[in-house]
Amino acid sequence: MTRLPMKDRFSLPDGMIYLDGNSLGPLPVGTAEKVQDVVQAQWGAHLIKGWNLDGWMAQPARVGNRIARLIGAPEGSVTMGDTLSVKVFQALSAALKMRPDRRVILSDSGNFPSDLYMAEGLIQQLGQGYELRIVAPEEVASAMTDDVAVAMITQVDYRTGRMHDMAQVTTAAHGAGAVMLWDLAHSAGAVPVDVAACDAEFAVGCTYKYLNGGPGAPAFIYARPDIVADIQPALAGWLGHDAPFAFETGYRPAAGIERMRVGTPPVIQMTALEHALGLWDEVDMAELRERSVALSELFIALVEEKCPELVLASPRDANQRGSQVSFASKNGYAVMQALIARDVIGDFRAPDIMRFGFTPLYIDEADVRGAVDILADILATRSWDRPEYHQKRDVT
Repeated sequence: MTRLPMKDRFSLPDGMIYLDGNSLGPLPVGTAEKVQDVVQAQWGAHLIKGWNLDGWMAQPARVGNRIARLIGAPEGSVTMGDTLSVKVFQALSAALKMRPDRRVILSDSGNFPSDLYMAEGLIQQLGQGYELRIVAPEEVASAMTDDVAVAMITQVDYRTGRMHDMAQVTTAAHGAGAVMLWDLAHSAGAVPVDVAACDAEFAVGCTYKYLNGGPGAPAFIYARPDIVADIQPALAGWLGHDAPFAFETGYRPAAGIERMRVGTPPVIQMTALEHALGLWDEVDMAELRERSVALSELFIALVEEKCPELVLASPRDANQRGSQVSFASKNGYAVMQALIARDVIGDFRAPDIMRFGFTPLYIDEADVRGAVDILADILATRSWDRPEYHQKRDVT
């Protein structure tokens, strides 16, 4: 295994301290050349022959198996494609069909809003008295009542980094007779995950954050192998058909996880992801987690020492926190813009949260100390209080 960090494996601008890998991972060295090869040598030279000659059609399964290793899933249980919202819709609709006598979707207020939006849209489409019940993260296990059909939970809170115990929550869901659906958007590539060990029925996630697949990278979906044959896909896509090139007028789902495929594979984007995943063959997740915790703990200690006006918004216990740390400030948006202007890249989440991601693949102790020194200077000099830093941008 390669020792961390692996800074030389990423194309990061000189002088930048990048603490936003929890939102968009940086460009791995060699990815641009790999994508260029697909564009010119495959698409350009082979044209439509690429589907067979270059293995484009098999790419979602091949890349899915690489993701499976990172989330503790068996080979053949993960496939790629579409967006995370589409995969949430697929998994949630399939899960509801598994509990036709129940009407409650349980989620928590730490879930990313788009998951909740997809649930609301599905409920409006289904009618029949379905309900989205949202509780505080701390109340999830106790809220598993016998009317819950599906528990749809994001393991790591996108704002605070609070982390659920997957095994504990899944056990509570199953104890109440509910189906378990995990969103691993802020978990995959950040913390050790074992979906098979916790026995969850479904998991979904994105690949442009910690997995460094690039903007627009495809999402993944996992379904427990013993239930796949009974899943009824709500989105009966062409490539989820058992024999897509038979062009049958009726839908016949593929035998395995392939039935959860919908649209045409995003070959160019998936090529970038596939190349990025090669780095993970050299990474020990236990070591990565240990280094992430150490960097986060150092950051918290230094911020509280040098920036006492900021309030820790993440759990203090590292065992209850993912690979990001959040601090709250009424001037958080402007402070973050001032940090970005000085090449310390984090992000902001309304109403007052400044987020910082700690990815040991390319972050070290010197980066943490440098970031805190710049943050302390911005606060001490009030350089954040400039009109341009208060101007809200489209993406925060």
